[in-house]
Amino acid sequence: MEKFLYCDNAATTKIGDEVFEAMLPYLKDAYGNPSSIYKLGRDSKKAIEIAREKTAKALNADPKEIIFTSGGTESDNWAIRSTAYRLREKGKTHIITTVFEHHAVLHTCEQLEKEGFSVTYVPVSNEGLVSVTDIENAITEETAIVSVMFANNEIGTIQPIKEIAAVCKEKKVIFHTDAVQALGNVPIDLKDLGVDLASFSGHKIHAPKGVGIIYIRKGVLLPNFIHGGGQERAKRAGTENVAGIVGFGVAIENIVKNIPEKIEKLTPIRNKLIDGILTLPHTRLNGSKNERLCGNVNVSIEGIEGESLLLMLDMKGIAASSGSACTSGSLDPSHVLLSLGLVHEVAHSSLRLSISEDFSEQDAEYVLSVIPEIVEKLRKMSPLWERLVSESK
Repeated sequence: MEKFLYCDNAATTKIGDEVFEAMLPYLKDAYGNPSSIYKLGRDSKKAIEIAREKTAKALNADPKEIIFTSGGTESDNWAIRSTAYRLREKGKTHIITTVFEHHAVLHTCEQLEKEGFSVTYVPVSNEGLVSVTDIENAITEETAIVSVMFANNEIGTIQPIKEIAAVCKEKKVIFHTDAVQALGNVPIDLKDLGVDLASFSGHKIHAPKGVGIIYIRKGVLLPNFIHGGGQERAKRAGTENVAGIVGFGVAIENIVKNIPEKIEKLTPIRNKLIDGILTLPHTRLNGSKNERLCGNVNVSIEGIEGESLLLMLDMKGIAASSGSACTSGSLDPSHVLLSLGLVHEVAHSSLRLSISEDFSEQDAEYVLSVIPEIVEKLRKMSPLWERLVSESK
């Protein structure tokens, strides 16, 4: 394969060189248990606290508000489940979220429904935007927590988190945001946002998999999620992933430095990809073009199957993703795309490209040179396309 372009950074990112180098000592020689009192252990503990300080500074938070976890899914579960259990004692058994959250949130809410909680799933617009008014109208006296993602992982739409946080504060309701996709793509100032709880993951910002954080605003009570030890201010038991935490600290420090420059560089490249693909007949952009992450492209190309498109792109050296869960063995289209009002056939035909800082305009031109020929080939073999053409005559 002569050329390789990685266009799936929303799924995971490559570990940065500086991140990798910082982690190496803690994978071999600096192996002390952070809970041990001898120097080897104290050095590991110090490395964790340095990473915590870097993380807090990057997000404008207090280091004591940062707890390291195994990633975004754990942080989402902890924020929602623990808040729900704590406030159930006060008669608050209602949860509000949106229809197109990550499954880490949706499946958590579904499980809580089985345990007697009620959940309101607020709809989104056909551009994938959440209405602040809809959130406000859904809040009742029984509402324990509201959870709305900062930026959608599939269509990249950026939500009015600060405004939703203000509504929740006025209503005295805990507000959580899954900010996994937003981190490193938009400026995040947690004090300014006013959120109570927030989730982040390392492997979306060039840190390793298996590490993330939960932000717990000072004054917010959040019961322990894992019991069994005194780690992480006795909030999360278990020997810490020192190397992963060190990597997270370096990665978040690096990625927040040049967000305006990243946005300025990637936005026109993103738009070039969108506009180029939309020149093909029977295509549509999924999500808002303006309120969108700078590196996210999500389009539906009717008359083809997303899985076939991905396989043929892979043969051309382009790694991307689709709106159908082919890797999980599911035949169901993306719940995110269905929430926009797309029919199954259109949702199944989607393509997501999520690009990073090293993606160039020349790379975009290569992608745009490849997609039309693949689409033409797939449409010639597709009964869906034949039906679409005949219906449009």
